[in-house]
Amino acid sequence: MVTFGIEEEFLLTEPGTAVPSTRAAEVISSLTPGDGGSFTSTAEFLACQVESTTPICSEPEEALASLLDFRGRLAAAAAEAGLAAAPTGAAPLTGPGPALVSATVRYRQMGEMAGGVGDEQYVNGTHVHVAVPTREKGVQVLNGLRPWLATLGAVSANSPYWQGRDSRFASWRIIHYRRWTVQGFPPFFQDAADYDARLARLTATDVVLDPGHIGWIARLSHNFPTVEVRVADAQLEARDTVLLALLIRGLVTTLLAEEDTDPEGSPGTRADAEMLDVGLWQAARFGLAGNLLDHGHGGGHLGRTASGQVGALLDYVRPALEDSGDYPFVKTGMAHVLSTGTGAQRQREAVRRAGFAGLAPLFARSLTAG
Repeated sequence: MVTFGIEEEFLLTEPGTAVPSTRAAEVISSLTPGDGGSFTSTAEFLACQVESTTPICSEPEEALASLLDFRGRLAAAAAEAGLAAAPTGAAPLTGPGPALVSATVRYRQMGEMAGGVGDEQYVNGTHVHVAVPTREKGVQVLNGLRPWLATLGAVSANSPYWQGRDSRFASWRIIHYRRWTVQGFPPFFQDAADYDARLARLTATDVVLDPGHIGWIARLSHNFPTVEVRVADAQLEARDTVLLALLIRGLVTTLLAEEDTDPEGSPGTRADAEMLDVGLWQAARFGLAGNLLDHGHGGGHLGRTASGQVGALLDYVRPALEDSGDYPFVKTGMAHVLSTGTGAQRQREAVRRAGFAGLAPLFARSLTAG
């Protein structure tokens, strides 16, 4: 079975003001897995962020257990420090002045290079790694993922608020990330040599520090034999995160099984760069509350309802999901998202009911929800 792993990023906040706290290092130092638990906890770019990493997983239950173990311990450690942890793709509120960058050499270098972009990097993502047998196969998968990445972004949208107001986007995080040096869709690659050559040219500049600075929404991992999908916001609930991971594993498994004999790719994989970019902006703007672009797999339609595009994605990966036994989890999880809304929709409902004060209890409930 194709294995996968998940990275989640969280925001630490001051309970009284809900603004980001700079005490992540203190909280991280107290985080250790429980008996039978397994996760890794590390600092992220900003001193208000905490990142968790699951072990290599084969089954959804493994991933869910690891995520819930970490989330529960994060909630407890944050509370012990007089703080709160927020599972959101962007900080709804921020304090005055620039963000404080974590005290590592690499992050300080990144912050110095990024200037004002780094000063506002109050955004959190979910990154899913899926194993690939070779880099050549990994490039084949990257090309094949391109028609579906905006759909995954829409499903995972969870960052509607920014600096105390509604951004009117479902995922402000996706929009914010467009300001970084190398972002958006990966290009179509002819092969692994083409991929490596492009990375070499980018890292030879003075604004791309290393391969880890390549911020495409899907890329080959520089450290592991995986494809890493980075389009998703941090998720409210752990089961939302596992749903995304299983959808991505289903896509990767499906694409690995396909024999693409056309070096130019399918109509979907070779969609015009500007159309892919428009589709991602559209997904960030509306989430699942509007239309999404279909770049070829669903019959060549330029646009369809979000539910129709999600249905096309499920139809495409269903054989892989059934083979792995993941289909019941995905079916239930997607029904949950479609009925209760994306994280962005749930955040807006909380604010509609109680104003910005309604976000803190939503975040607290969702962080440890099973």
